[in-house]
Amino acid sequence: MTGTTPAPFTVADYRARMDRAVRSAADAGLAGLLVAPGPDLVWLTGYTPTAITERLTVLVLAPGRDPVLVVPTLEAPDAEQAPGAPALTLRDWTDGTDPYAVTAGLLDDRGRFGISDNTWAMHLLGLQRTLPGTSYAALTDALPMLRAVKDKAELDLLAAAGAAADQAFEEIRTLPFAGRRESDVGRDLAGLLRRFGHEQVDFTIVGSGPNGANPHHEVGDREIRPGDMVVLDFGGLKDGYGSDTTRTVHVGEPTEEERRVHDVVRAAQEAGYQAVRPGAACQDVDRAARAVITDAGYGPYFIHRTGHGIGVTTHEPPYMIEGEEQPLVPGMCFSVEPGIYLPGRFGVRIEDIVTVTEDGGRRLNNTTREMVTVD
Repeated sequence: MTGTTPAPFTVADYRARMDRAVRSAADAGLAGLLVAPGPDLVWLTGYTPTAITERLTVLVLAPGRDPVLVVPTLEAPDAEQAPGAPALTLRDWTDGTDPYAVTAGLLDDRGRFGISDNTWAMHLLGLQRTLPGTSYAALTDALPMLRAVKDKAELDLLAAAGAAADQAFEEIRTLPFAGRRESDVGRDLAGLLRRFGHEQVDFTIVGSGPNGANPHHEVGDREIRPGDMVVLDFGGLKDGYGSDTTRTVHVGEPTEEERRVHDVVRAAQEAGYQAVRPGAACQDVDRAARAVITDAGYGPYFIHRTGHGIGVTTHEPPYMIEGEEQPLVPGMCFSVEPGIYLPGRFGVRIEDIVTVTEDGGRRLNNTTREMVTVD
């Protein structure tokens, strides 16, 4: 699967996404959406500026109007080459003119708009200054599910990214750990992700021994030793879609306690996965995984949510966390990654990306979840 070249998204795909976004905005009571460079713009149009600078670029989507991409004149030729460009109108502005005035002409001067989370503050403030009667809501709050439900082409890309990450794990487990630094293993992981098709490596967490009790330790210069538990959490983008998987390995034979903790996390991860089905709430996945860890007496040591969405970024809605009542829908993709972290000693985390199917869930990571020993 990782060796195949995916079919590119078509103009029709991008047009359908923009149409869906406009309908979602109207349903949410918004006058439209303003989308700056970032993952939302990539998903909606396929366009990424060659450099994100102080010059305003923004996609304007509003009911009853054709999509308009406001761009600096010097970047218009690049924008015209975006795969979604035929589905929208370009409106360019030159240095020395006011880009907010250009954008304001496309907006309801009393409207409330959804605006992408990564919009620069200077641009939001410029729009507010030009149109003081407008108001804005972050897309994560206003339309958290905008990109959450993936179509078949997206699911295929996510599955290919997951398979590539699995290949990286199968390779890394054959390499030596003892006597090498965490940063050495992290460098190996990054190289393997690229070898198996990733164009972008977002993270390579290698938490050995006590460092494994810090869920976001990433890598350091600690030398990995015999007897260490090692948390390996890694991922990035392959063909524009994310991977993210975690396995916890042991250097040499583990102790009985280490096996017990690993078994508890493995059972919790399985419980979380089994809770995935259409109509269940996101929090149900968290509850199912957390109950196993709590019942085993390790509840205080599970210190993060059970999962997060994944797509054109490696972290996005929906989130598997207590209080999130969003129902699961076929096509959603997210991590299921419970963990136990014993301060000063070791940590264990096991993570798969899971997609919701018509009757349950399907894992996109398929390496063993049993305890793996390494040299």
